[in-house]
Amino acid sequence: MTNIKNNKNSSSRVASATGRSINKKNTHIITCYLMMLPAFLGFAMFTLYPILWSLKYTVYDYDGISAYFVGVDNFVRVFTNDPNFWMALGNTFILTFGKLIIELPLALFLAIVVNNKLRGNGVLRVIFFLPNIISVAIVGLIFYFLFDALDGAVNSLLMAWKVIAEPINWFGNKWTAMGVIALASIWQGFGINMLFLLSGVQGIPTELYECADLDGASKWKSFVHITLPMLAPVMQVVLLLAVTGSMKTTDMVLTMTNGQPAGKTEVIMTYIFKYFFNYGQTGFKPQYGYATAMSLVVAVILGALAVLYMKATDTKTKIY
Repeated sequence: MTNIKNNKNSSSRVASATGRSINKKNTHIITCYLMMLPAFLGFAMFTLYPILWSLKYTVYDYDGISAYFVGVDNFVRVFTNDPNFWMALGNTFILTFGKLIIELPLALFLAIVVNNKLRGNGVLRVIFFLPNIISVAIVGLIFYFLFDALDGAVNSLLMAWKVIAEPINWFGNKWTAMGVIALASIWQGFGINMLFLLSGVQGIPTELYECADLDGASKWKSFVHITLPMLAPVMQVVLLLAVTGSMKTTDMVLTMTNGQPAGKTEVIMTYIFKYFFNYGQTGFKPQYGYATAMSLVVAVILGALAVLYMKATDTKTKIY
């Protein structure tokens, strides 16, 4: 009888402990979900709902008041009846890859420079990063006034140095205007890329460079055979972020050229923006349906490019 009672008591204690453990686990799970709830609600309200709203109106002719179902007409218009869309998309690619050819090597060079133990490196890091915290619209206005054809500082300096005889209308030609936009974008964005690459450079084991020195390798060979391969994973992410960020350029172009001259410097996001918000067009109704259709086409293009890029660079980032 005593053994039976002891077994019953033992079983009850085990069951009680198991029950407390289950209750504690359930409480922990509920707490986790409650902590995630605000973030999920924010995501649902400000990301998921706008995406679903946009997908809905891609098949409508919608001006904010009345909506008419048009099926795939908006997409047919994008692909067959809107050359300005493709011109803006082409300008976006030209601006993106044109500036990154300069921006990323510059950011890598400065990352290596500030990584050296030299006096004033901390100040240099702050100075290089400062343009990144300035509003993009403000940067656009700064460069607009610098390159203004009538009383811009750049023309005044070039004329004072006898480089040019008369002022250059920088924004009167597509390619000079695109060059100024690219220059402003490089100045505004190289600092953050420098910090990303600097973190990658600082993560490279110093033993590798010491072994290279013992083997008699030059600084250039160490850079090519150690620094660049070890930076491959960081470079993969930095390049992807730089490309997608540049493809979304809007404020810089709106404040500097607004697509001028004659819409030749329009980029894809400003083009969509003007259809969506009726920006700068008097007596013209917003075309929300067509704008969302263009946005979806651009999103698919960018997504496909990102997937292809990640697959193409995947083997190059496996350095261990």
